[in-house]
Amino acid sequence: MKFFNPETKTYKVFNALYNGDTLTQSEATKRFGVKNLSAEASRIRKNGYAVYANSRTAGNGVQVTEYVLGKPSREIVALGYKAKAMGITL
Repeated sequence: MKFFNPETKTYKVFNALYNGDTLTQSEATKRFGVKNLSAEASRIRKNGYAVYANSRTAGNGVQVTEYVLGKPSREIVALGYKAKAMGITL
């Protein structure tokens, strides 16, 4: 697994998620100046971490996506091993 440069927004988002925070787009913009949280989540995923996007309805009726760092499911781990056995690498 790769590590993130501590001076980047990706590191700031990763660190917040790693410490158990859930982040929405508006929170990420306010806290870290991140304009596209989905792209940051993709960068973190490409480095081998399981970032989940959960949709919910906020109190004002707006649909909001919350990002959280989690543990990969057994199915995802099994797919990784299968891909490795087939010789598929990144």
